[in-house]
Amino acid sequence: MQIKELLKQTPNEQEVTVKGWVRTKRGQAAVTFIAINDGSTINNIQAVVEGGIVDEETLKLVSTGACVAVTGKLIASMGSGQAVEVKAEKVVVYGTADETFPMQPKKHSMEFLREKAHLRFRTNTFGAVFRIRHALAYAVHKFYNDNGFFYLHTPIITASDAEGAGEMFHVTNFDLANPPKAEDGSIDYSEDFFGRQTSLTVSGQLEGELGALALSKIYTFGPTFRAENSNTTRHLAEFWMIEPEVAFYELEDNMALAEDFVQYVIRYALENCAEDLAFLEKRLLEEEKNKPQNERSELSLIEKLKFVVENKFERLTYTEAIEILLRSKPHKEKKFQYPVEWGIDLQSEHERYLVEKHFKKPVILTNYPKEIKAFYMKQDEDGKTVRAMDVLFPGIGEIIGGSQREDDYEKLLTRTKEVGIDPENIWWYLETRKFGSAPHSGFGLGFERLVLFVTGMTNIRDVIPFPRTPKNAEF
Repeated sequence: MQIKELLKQTPNEQEVTVKGWVRTKRGQAAVTFIAINDGSTINNIQAVVEGGIVDEETLKLVSTGACVAVTGKLIASMGSGQAVEVKAEKVVVYGTADETFPMQPKKHSMEFLREKAHLRFRTNTFGAVFRIRHALAYAVHKFYNDNGFFYLHTPIITASDAEGAGEMFHVTNFDLANPPKAEDGSIDYSEDFFGRQTSLTVSGQLEGELGALALSKIYTFGPTFRAENSNTTRHLAEFWMIEPEVAFYELEDNMALAEDFVQYVIRYALENCAEDLAFLEKRLLEEEKNKPQNERSELSLIEKLKFVVENKFERLTYTEAIEILLRSKPHKEKKFQYPVEWGIDLQSEHERYLVEKHFKKPVILTNYPKEIKAFYMKQDEDGKTVRAMDVLFPGIGEIIGGSQREDDYEKLLTRTKEVGIDPENIWWYLETRKFGSAPHSGFGLGFERLVLFVTGMTNIRDVIPFPRTPKNAEF
């Protein structure tokens, strides 16, 4: 039985066996207390070993980091902090850990723990983070399944750039020291494994749309890759994306879906990860004590999550948002770092002002200038804006980006050429607008962005088990 379940048991001197890793060991010859954790919960269970029950040589091997199995009676705990404990009768040491074990019970920096990512799961912080990550992933699948969506596996290797950003990892089978060359000296990709230049995907959206235009409601949830040479706390080279696409949904339906979805998964975490969230909330409060007052969060972690779950999202257009920002005190007093004018790509500081100061609730902005948005977004009647939507959250700004997709073949073809994409490369995408085209919409949510928000961690590298970033592919 896992520790999570054992801690719920009524103690009746029933025989139990606890298996896990030693967090701490203390005591003298008369009695030894061993705190054991198996990862099923943030809470340890205490094993009490009275003198003479277990031979000294075995007890010497029990140290922080060692893996043990303790068999004994489940009894009511004499100490504070736990309701039950195990009165040990037998201790088996599966694996020892000496004093060089890096996760000794003391405060470690996040940077140190990133260097020890193979062991950081054994800390309270990362145990909590990855249990919450699991709960959120489960909630994503449950939400879409319960709402009639089909889970579509889109390709990881692709010949198209869905974002048009060009920052993609190339996939090749060539000998890089001697690739075949065409007559003009360029690399001849027709000789490569796939017969053309291919990359790791940045998004499953384009293929997702193909599924939606037959299955009506699909979602993707898979790894995506971006070769952006960025070392910020918000960027990863490998990350997971959730991308629903729905036939017959227009912009208003898309906004409602996004709101329902994020509220559902965050509510699921609040209801099912209470102990882990309470621990992370306390951790965040401690961390923020070292920050200047103006940089501290106005809301505690759980208050911030409830802020999203309990408030109706405010909806307004990009143009209305620009007008609010132009009238705002920070703009008039030149407190914004970035200028405000119609046509700009809003910065995090602008988005956070709208959410945290002006509306005091999550915000969905719509109808952005077409020049700052992707080619596949449906154009508005004015010819200047597109039916885009971004969902903005406290503390981070944009968490979801989406749109109604352009369903008019001629408009999509024109826009494709305008942004410099060769229509031949996405002939299959364009063709769906020729045969039974339909209004349809979708959005993308970076899963690590969501986990970052829910856990209160401040660096995206701390919410994925083994982060991939520039100059770093360890583990």
